[in-house]
Amino acid sequence: MLESPEFWVAVGFVLLVAGIARPAARSITTALDARSARIEASLDEARKLREEAQHLLTEYQRKQRDAARESRQIVEQARIDAERIAAAARADLERALERREAVAREKIARAEVEALRGIRALAIDIAIAATERVIAERLAPEQARSLIDSAIAELPGQIS
Repeated sequence: MLESPEFWVAVGFVLLVAGIARPAARSITTALDARSARIEASLDEARKLREEAQHLLTEYQRKQRDAARESRQIVEQARIDAERIAAAARADLERALERREAVAREKIARAEVEALRGIRALAIDIAIAATERVIAERLAPEQARSLIDSAIAELPGQIS
């Protein structure tokens, strides 16, 4: 068997395979380890990205809730301000109407006083004209003069 060339070919083949297999196994193992490390790194990166995405989602949801709450507060404050402004406007309008009414009443009172003065002046003018006519028709000129002089003398006492 040791002399058979097939035996030595088989031994050489086994040695060749053993010689090649060991470095090949090392390079295959190294390649597989490197690939395993890349896959592990990719998985770690994917986990980190997922956690970051989850964190961002949570943060944006919180911001959205805060923004919604703030917008509700702004709307409520605007409603309160609008009611306050409307109440102030109503009060201002009422005060303005009261002032105008007071001014109108004052004008009416002045107009009444002026009308009474005008009526009195007219009545006095009519009475004077009637008195002049009666005096001119019924009294002698001397009696009329003495009556007019006595009326003029009494006038300062009647005015005060």
